[in-house]
Formats: sequence, structure tokens, C-alpha cells
Amino acid sequence: MKKNNIKLIERKLKTEKMIALVAPSFVTNFSYPEIIHQLRELGIDKAVELTFGAKMVNREYHKILEQNPKGLFIASTCPGIVEVIKTKFPKYEKNLIKVDSPMIAMGKICRKIYPNHKTVFISPCEYKKREAESSRYIDYVIDYKQLEELFNKYNIKSKRNHVCFDKFYNDYTKIYPLSGGLSKTAHLRGVLKPGEEKTVDGILEVMKFLKNPDPKVRFLDCTFCHGGCIGGPYTSKAPIFVKKIKLLRYLKIAKKEKIPEGRAGAIKKAEGISFRK
Repeated sequence: MKKNNIKLIERKLKTEKMIALVAPSFVTNFSYPEIIHQLRELGIDKAVELTFGAKMVNREYHKILEQNPKGLFIASTCPGIVEVIKTKFPKYEKNLIKVDSPMIAMGKICRKIYPNHKTVFISPCEYKKREAESSRYIDYVIDYKQLEELFNKYNIKSKRNHVCFDKFYNDYTKIYPLSGGLSKTAHLRGVLKPGEEKTVDGILEVMKFLKNPDPKVRFLDCTFCHGGCIGGPYTSKAPIFVKKIKLLRYLKIAKKEKIPEGRAGAIKKAEGISFRK
């Protein structure tokens, strides 16, 4: 079964409970909280962001970098970076951090918390779609453009409402889609010394670094797209700085939201799940 099958997904929405896994970069194309209403109108039962998965990934990165004070470690959260390294720079494959991406981590969490739901990932790029299609934790995948087409097909308008994502804590990891978002949220101060972390966005710049790496760098936080995931090919064509402003504005709004009682900071929701590859 091809997971990126819109006709199949449309049929399954009528017979199966689905939970949408949404990357915070959605704000480049959709409004919040209107998108929650639109997803529900489409037939999606629940909607979560990848942010809780990102928090779990950060905890693993922190442990690995703290326990291994020597050597170069390369972030593996971007599947485009992983593919380029494996095909063009295989000598660095051993340097990729063996931890799930936020999407896979969130897929695992949803399998545990919502075992009767099918997972559908909403993707900003083709590489993440491929990663979703190869994972047993993701049942279906569509990109932002395809989601817009579905909203238009069923005449689902953007309506203001007060619902929020089905979430577990106020998500500082919403900045993950920005270049350097991982480094800024993984609490690496005290783990890495000044100059040991480097953020590089845009595959040409990443390749330039890999061809002539700085020996002082211990952690390379890199993304295939310029600007991070907000520069993904299925995001809007607005300038990067405009999309960044949208995401930071969204973060500010989300920080003020109340989390349903009993769900705040629920690290225990992920107990028993391994996020290591």
C-alpha cells in the first residue's frame, strides 16, 4: 500500500479514526487555530504536533553529547541530510546521531497513547514524505499542498475557533522548524563549549562544511533546506524572514494556552518507548 495515496486516505477518513501529526512549520501555509477546525471538518479525529516528539529527541541528544565528550556528531532529524550523507559523504554516516526524528518519535508516542487511531503525517517536504512512507509508525502521509487541495475540494473554510492541538505541554520546541531550532531547545549549554556547536542550513552550505570541517565542532545542527523546515518545498513561497515571523508569533500565542488538566509536562506519556535507532 502506498501511504501517499490521497484517494485511499479520503476513503479511509470515512471508516477509520485518524490522528494528524503536524510539523510546527504548518504556520507557513495555514492559520492557527483555524487549521484544527479544518482538519476536524475533513474527518481527522485528533491532531498533534511533532513538538512532544522533538522534546523526547532532544533528551536523547543531550544524553549522547554529554556522555561522549569527543568526536563529531551530526543531527539526523532531517531525512534530506541523512540521505545526502549516506550517498555523497558515506564516511560521515557513523557520525549521524542514532536517534529517531521528531516525526518517528511522535508516531511511536501516538501508537502508545492512541492505539486505535491511524496516523497521518502532514509534511513540508519530499524527504519527510519518504521517511514517513518507510516507517511502520506512520500509516499515511500528505504534504501541505495536498492538504490545501483537500480543504478546497470539500470547501472547508478557515474558521476562527478556540480548539487547540491534542498536546501534553507548552511547546518551546515549536521553533524546531527554524535553522538551529534543535540546538536552541536541547539545553546543550554546559554540555558543549563555545565553538563546539555549529548550525548550518541549506544543503550546499552543509556540503561545504563536510568537505572542510572545523575540527573544533562537536555537534553539527544542519538542515537540507535554507532557513530550516520553514524553507521546505511544500511550504508557502513567502520569504524566509516572513515565515520565521509567523512561526515566532505562533509560539507566542501558544505559550498563553492552557493545557488540559493532567496533561502538562507529561514525560511519563513516553515511558517505555525507545527513541534510539
